[in-house]
Amino acid sequence: MRHVVVVGGGILGLATARELTARGDRVTVLEKEDHWAGHQTGHNSNVVHAGLYYAPGSVKARMSVAGNRSMVAFAREHDVPVEVCGKLVVATREEELAGLHALAARADANGVPAKLVEPAEAHEWEPEVACLAALRVESTGIVDYPAVCAALVRLLTETGTDLRLGTPALGIRPGRHGGVEIATGTEVLRADALVNCAGLHADRVARLAGLTPAVRIVPFRGEYFTLRPAAAHLVRGLIYPVPDPTLPFLGVHLTRMLDGSVHTGPNAVLALRREGYRWRDVSATDLAEVARFPGTWRLARRYPRTAVAEVARSLSKRRFATSLARLVPAVGREDLVRSVAGVRAQALLPDGTLVQDFIIESAPHQVHVLNAPSPGATCALEIAKHVADQVS
Repeated sequence: MRHVVVVGGGILGLATARELTARGDRVTVLEKEDHWAGHQTGHNSNVVHAGLYYAPGSVKARMSVAGNRSMVAFAREHDVPVEVCGKLVVATREEELAGLHALAARADANGVPAKLVEPAEAHEWEPEVACLAALRVESTGIVDYPAVCAALVRLLTETGTDLRLGTPALGIRPGRHGGVEIATGTEVLRADALVNCAGLHADRVARLAGLTPAVRIVPFRGEYFTLRPAAAHLVRGLIYPVPDPTLPFLGVHLTRMLDGSVHTGPNAVLALRREGYRWRDVSATDLAEVARFPGTWRLARRYPRTAVAEVARSLSKRRFATSLARLVPAVGREDLVRSVAGVRAQALLPDGTLVQDFIIESAPHQVHVLNAPSPGATCALEIAKHVADQVS
């Protein structure tokens, strides 16, 4: 029986461990925190994406559509809270209508159930929304991703998987007789293969294992607000803007959560630490690494106005509310209550390009997931199959 060590206890690491055990491997999962899903998995908006935005025929498009189905099916099978509520993508300006129609064509090409609707029909779904036209995407949902991880942990425990919290991978080297060795600080584990699902630290783990990855992880903090309970009725489901093709992120949106609250955001600002959930979370080591990387400065030169606008919105509740009011005019500054932020592990190339696709690199006895941005959680079960294939 083959022994595989998985580094990282978020949704992707746990899903990969489950897939490997289902194929007959003996698996050890190493997680440096004292709980599962401690970072990206536990700090997102819990959306099950439909596969709307990605190039037709691309791996990301295929994985998103399949991941939407498999994640919803897994949640229902294992009593994890999930709701397929659909979402509206709304055009609020004339210049956004072409982009909305392009999204509709892309949805059709990707097999995503969606239809263009006029304002009157959009208001049947979302009475308070502002739009000139909208795209109704039927298969978008919301799920409790930490609860998905808890279900995966239960399944892994039942199969006898070796699950280790508070256990970082501190050193990785080729095994003396083949395979790979992983030092944890208390022992050296010997395995036939290593899978790196370390998220915010994926590039560091790859370098620890002797690789020179082409990308660098640069952390971006996504800040959220929750609508106060008296304003939660303004949003029934999910409301998204038409994405600006000249900008790297989707823009702020509104999401009704499983508990009935309404989550708004995120904006995107450079985090001052890889796990920097607040402005005061600063790491001199992490900042120096970002500053030394040429891609950081090239990215800043490419989007200077966007960077300034995102920081300004981070510091001003009024600006954040103004962005939301473009979608739902009744939302005001007084309706926003600051919520928990998330940090996105964004892979960046030396030329300043933000890598939007999944990056999985292999080496002898090793597989490294170096980039799994949104919809990475949606696609977790599908990515796990691909990673398990690579291990094989």
